[in-house]
Amino acid sequence: MRLQRTTGVLSGVLIVLLGVWAGLIPFVGPYFDYGFTPDEAWHYSSSRLWLSILPAAAAVIGGLLMVFASRRPSGALGGWLAVAGGAWLIVGPSLSLLWQSKAGLGDPLGGTERQAIEWVGYFYGVGALIVGLAAFATGRFLSRPHITEPAAGAVEDRGERRAASAATPPTTEDASTTERQPPAEEAASARRAPGPERVDDAPPAERTVVPPTRVRRRRGGLVGRLLRWRSGS
Repeated sequence: MRLQRTTGVLSGVLIVLLGVWAGLIPFVGPYFDYGFTPDEAWHYSSSRLWLSILPAAAAVIGGLLMVFASRRPSGALGGWLAVAGGAWLIVGPSLSLLWQSKAGLGDPLGGTERQAIEWVGYFYGVGALIVGLAAFATGRFLSRPHITEPAAGAVEDRGERRAASAATPPTTEDASTTERQPPAEEAASARRAPGPERVDDAPPAERTVVPPTRVRRRRGGLVGRLLRWRSGS
């Protein structure tokens, strides 16, 4: 069962952009005095691998899955993968103190305001945006109705019928039958009950006036009176 291709496109694109930002900012931030010590561009360390590169890669892969997802399982998988990457950006700096000291992550550069912006721009704010967008897109993937797809046999039968109807031209008899329309007089005469012709069926010029005949009862009139008189006498 397929879903609409636009279900997670916008959220997926935004998550991909945020993931690229989270993965590249530790290496290009020192160019703008925006980052953590050591203040060197393209400096690689295991802390940057675990706290920036891996969660950013999870967010990028999840966003791409949501962009190109046409089915519910793939879209939901991309959403949960992006949620995991964003959540790790939020809790990773704090949990990293369990296996390394604070010096492994480095200290933010600049004053208090800049340090707050660096924490938000590197980890907390980016992770929160990724989690929110991924959760919203995952809900859409789980709630959107499927697109009904016709069965393969039905599509083939429909195509064969169309091809057969296009290849077979209409015959003369069929055309004459289709074009011929019975007039109203023929339809009215067809609905009449079969039987002998009546006077009303003839044209008005040929109709004859039939004089009414008097039918006397056998027991009435002069003959009946004579018969009753003789029987009484």
